[in-house]
This record gives sequence, C-alpha cells and structure tokens, in this order.
Amino acid sequence: MSAAAVERPHAPAHKSLLLLEQADQLMEQLPGYRVEILGGDLIVTPPSDFGHARGLSSLRDTFAAVGLNRGETRVLEGLGLWLPDGPANFAIPDLAVVDADAGERVAEYECVDPAAFRMVLEITSGNYVNDLRTKVAAYGAAKVPVYVIVDRKHERLHVLTEPIEDDYAMHRIHVPGEKVALPESIGAEVTLDVTEVLEDARRITPRR
Repeated sequence: MSAAAVERPHAPAHKSLLLLEQADQLMEQLPGYRVEILGGDLIVTPPSDFGHARGLSSLRDTFAAVGLNRGETRVLEGLGLWLPDGPANFAIPDLAVVDADAGERVAEYECVDPAAFRMVLEITSGNYVNDLRTKVAAYGAAKVPVYVIVDRKHERLHVLTEPIEDDYAMHRIHVPGEKVALPESIGAEVTLDVTEVLEDARRITPRR
C-alpha cells in the first residue's frame, strides 16, 4: 500500500477551491481511499492492508479501555484535521484523541480545528515518508501536542511531543522490548508495549 502525490499547485492561495474540488472528485472516484492535502499536494492512500487495520483496531481498544472514549475525550478514526500551513491543507490521521466537544469545532471542509486534538497517531503504509516527515511538519505546525507513529518499515515506535513551528522539540524512538508511557495530557495514563503494537500491525505475507 502506498500513497501518491497527485498535484502540487504553484499558487495554492488562488487554487485552494480547485484543489478541494479535485479532492472531492477523487473521494467519489476512489471509495475507501484516503485523500488528503499536505503542503499543497493531493495525497491519495489506498485502503488499509489487514495488518494496518488490525493494528489500528487494537490501539483503539487500548485507548478506549482506559476511558479515553468517554467523559472529556473521544477516540476517533478518520477525522479530518484542518491544517494552518496553507489555504486548503488538511490531514486525516489514522487515529486521534480529541476533546469531547470536537464536533462543535469544525473549521473548514468538515475538518476539525487542530486545537481540539490531543493526540494523532499514524501507522505507516508504503509511502512511509509522509508519516515520518511530511506529517511531522504538518502536525507540528498545527500544534498537535502528541504525535505517535507506528513505523512498520523500521519496526519502531515514535513519540513526538512539544510542537514547534513545523516540527517537534522532542522526538523519542522506541524499539521492541520497550514499554512507552504516553503523556498524560492526552487525558489518561496509557502505556504501549512496542512489541505488541508492532506485531498487531505487521503486514501479512500473502499465500502463494
């Protein structure tokens, strides 16, 4: 599974409406695909492979089990996040922990104001550079407090905190065998077993 950049407009301030219209068309033409605009590029990602879907489901269960899907927060998949680094940029993180009133804070294009997000999480696909670089800059610029990356390419877990401009001041990398406590600012105490997280998200080799 890989994500492809479709177009990079030369004047996004003047072509933002056209770019959003193109995103709408792609969503209609490619049901099940994820369409995002990052840094002025249209990014199209095919549907999840089995390991990606299984890993995401397990992580959602982990966050829900500690109470993050009730009270002051919600755990959501596929929620649009409006990005402040361009006139038409938005991302759709695999998983997000948001304030319970996030539905009342829609910004543009049915995407939610980034201030409602406490954490975003991505599980890498074929084009892992988007998650490891492009989205680091995007989520940092949006001031999302915590960004977690399940890096299936290198079999590591990244936890980024303290957003600064288009980056994060703190970027910790964790390997199998470690247990990682996420910042309590997301709304509860969450500890991730890196081995289990990577195993759940591991790609399944097709039978020949």
